[in-house]
Amino acid sequence: MQNPLTISETASAELVRQASFAGTPGIMHIDLLEDTCSEGWLHIRIRAGKNNGIPIARTDGVTLYAPSNQLDLLCGLNLNFYADLSGGGFLIRVPPGSEPCSCGAGFRVNTID
Repeated sequence: MQNPLTISETASAELVRQASFAGTPGIMHIDLLEDTCSEGWLHIRIRAGKNNGIPIARTDGVTLYAPSNQLDLLCGLNLNFYADLSGGGFLIRVPPGSEPCSCGAGFRVNTID
């Protein structure tokens, strides 16, 4: 199994928690959605289950699946999770050559013209 992205300890713990709560222990799915407001931006979506994905990472009791056609875009991402009294959410750190969205859950790949 290749590891196109890295998963922090806090993200791993939250993935395990969400997978168990959803009834798919140890199985989560990540994919990228095009932003409908801003052209060229991609945002992560994390759901329980395999959802027709292939395994891309395994960490501390959870296997993360993703669409095979998105592996290049996921390569180099770092998945993290934050939590505070007002809630929490997954955040990404993007690889060089990409620009992060101010929300922390999206990015765009910068192209050289």
